[in-house]
Amino acid sequence: MSRIGRLSIAIPSGVAVSVVDHEVKVKGPKGELSLRYASPIEVAVDAGAVTVARPDEGKRSRQLHGLTRTLIANMVNGVTRGFSKQLEIQGVGYRAQMQGKTLGLQLGFSHPVSFEPPTGIDIKVEGTNKILISGADKQQVGQIAAQIRGLRPPEPYKGKGIRYEGERVRRKLGKAGKTAGVAGKK
Repeated sequence: MSRIGRLSIAIPSGVAVSVVDHEVKVKGPKGELSLRYASPIEVAVDAGAVTVARPDEGKRSRQLHGLTRTLIANMVNGVTRGFSKQLEIQGVGYRAQMQGKTLGLQLGFSHPVSFEPPTGIDIKVEGTNKILISGADKQQVGQIAAQIRGLRPPEPYKGKGIRYEGERVRRKLGKAGKTAGVAGKK
């Protein structure tokens, strides 16, 4: 039995969970999320808890058991507490600012870059170099953070660019020396 899949998910007060035709819907104070899960897995809601079961010990059933339970647990966490990712901008002249709901970025290009977040995602800028992305859907928060980071990923020589908070960038040395190539000429 899956160690993760066999655990039941407690439903906090203020959260409603319903299962209809292989679709789980979770509604709470921070929003509403839904998930279509695979057919061999069975999900049941009873006595303030969600349980996930598998019909057999087949490889596919074992794979989907823990996955489905984790996805539903993330949905319950998302509608109660939410998820967030923080990005840092490093580099001279690199900065971020909010222009209404749109994120405006100066990233060393000849033009400013603007990013429009989808519905359900909230973006805040702290100072000029910290971006906080938050929302109820864990996958969507991570995807939006990756898209913003992908606009100017950190480069390995000076470390300039957008990185996750606490991310360590492996630095390269660059060119060895100017006199090494000139020594052979006469």
